Amino acid sequence: MQGIHAVSSAGEGLTGTRDRSDRYSRQERFAMIGVEGQRKLAEGAVLIVGAGALGTGIAETLVRAGVGRIVIADRDYVEWSNLQRQQLFAEEDAELRLPKAIAARKRLQAINSEVIIEAHVMDVTYAEIHSLLPGIQLILDATDNFDTRMLINDVSQQQGIPWIYGACVGSYGITYTVLPGHTACLNCLLGSIPLGGDTCDTAGIIPPAVQTVVAHQTTEALKLLTGQRESLRGTLLTFDLWRNEQASLKMNAAKRADCPSCGSQPVYPYLSFSGSRKTEVLCGRDTVQIRPAHPREWNLEETAAALKKLHEGIAEYNKFLLSFTVGEHRLVLFKDGRALVHGTKDIVEAKVLYDRYFG
Repeated sequence: MQGIHAVSSAGEGLTGTRDRSDRYSRQERFAMIGVEGQRKLAEGAVLIVGAGALGTGIAETLVRAGVGRIVIADRDYVEWSNLQRQQLFAEEDAELRLPKAIAARKRLQAINSEVIIEAHVMDVTYAEIHSLLPGIQLILDATDNFDTRMLINDVSQQQGIPWIYGACVGSYGITYTVLPGHTACLNCLLGSIPLGGDTCDTAGIIPPAVQTVVAHQTTEALKLLTGQRESLRGTLLTFDLWRNEQASLKMNAAKRADCPSCGSQPVYPYLSFSGSRKTEVLCGRDTVQIRPAHPREWNLEETAAALKKLHEGIAEYNKFLLSFTVGEHRLVLFKDGRALVHGTKDIVEAKVLYDRYFG
């Protein structure tokens, strides 16, 4: 048993051994988990895609709960604006611009050294996602864009791994648990889920909205990992904390037999190059072009108005395109969602900027 060092009330150092056997005692006393449920959690393996607001909250909850193996994948680094809601990070992480996955792992290991924590600094695309899946029992969505969520949705259906969707902006949040072969998948629900252009960077966010989504996602995760599917909520949950609104909607009727992701003849459209977001560096222009997997009509006037409220760049638009200059970068958004990110040849940096301002 490993010794620890503590400080007594008299200010003297006290060295000794402590019994760690009661670490999860309060959780084991919860009848729906118990000793057997705790054993199952210790054998659990979870993939968290994203290490931002939702990802850090999810990871800390599951690590404290004693889930045996946590895999975290994220492409971004810690910035000062993250500290308001991304609970694993400290000022030093922002000063050093540490990759979020690395900073999260460092803090999580300090919280619970018994948990295996794997950190991957990567942009998760169709080419990488399968490498993260060996041994994984559950995928938790903590991303900032629908392209990655649809990728998670398809790989979940293909591999038969449950996943839990979550998103929040402003005081609004939404979450839904997808069980391959049983529930409607995210592709089935596309006509039912609002796909606005707001992001945390354009509309802001309050920490309680993050924490509420995290609470629902991780509660569902604990149910799945302890083998209690009968206790799952079974609905798509939305809420707005500021407006005191909440809705819980059954989505059984939304399941489509012809869904390309979970229907009778699935083709998993987002697990191929043709179904993924396209990026390319434009020769000689210090510019990256980004094309969404599925174009949609953008309201350029509303998007420009949201960007102007940030007071951190210059937004201009005409009936064809929107130009947003921020720092050394200029983002040009066309009505179908295609964008040119000027001022970089780094595809990952361009995608981060696109998702930050356009969602």
